[in-house]
Amino acid sequence: MSVDDRPRCSWGSSTPEYAAYHDDEWGVPLHGEAALFERLSLEAFQSGLSWLIILRKRPTFRQAFAGFVPAVVAEFDEHDVERLLADAGIVRNRAKIEATIRNARAVRGLDRPLDELLWTFAPTPGAHARPATAADVPAVTPASTLMAKELKRRGFAFVGPTTCYALMQATGMVDDHIATCWRAADPAA
Repeated sequence: MSVDDRPRCSWGSSTPEYAAYHDDEWGVPLHGEAALFERLSLEAFQSGLSWLIILRKRPTFRQAFAGFVPAVVAEFDEHDVERLLADAGIVRNRAKIEATIRNARAVRGLDRPLDELLWTFAPTPGAHARPATAADVPAVTPASTLMAKELKRRGFAFVGPTTCYALMQATGMVDDHIATCWRAADPAA
């Protein structure tokens, strides 16, 4: 795939992988337990790394973590941790691997669906101002701080306010496509 000439958010044209992710996924409302658990997990794995690394490893992550089905991942044990640590196709970080398993167990213990819980932190439609430039895009918001606090209270790990805001952007809870981006100009996008 070659990157076309459509105006995008600054990061969205730097590689073909970023362009596809920007155009087809980032900021698109996402629902479903496994889909949201995957995004939450991958945002945690991305912490301190380039998102491009995660995008390129995503197919292997999906295989290694059983499609990010929380009920399956919640049953992972030390043998699975060692298996994952030996898998060069994913980010081999013990703390992040163990956090993903812990988070799957936390999903299992929720008193409401993960989808419902996460989306309660989305701003009211129309209440989130469109950023004019990349400099106007926050890394943290009061809503992401509240989401992180609630997830931690419920036993989740690696879910700080910055990770939560990245999740909110990635899953369409907020739309941070800058004003000059074609995605911002296309209400059907």
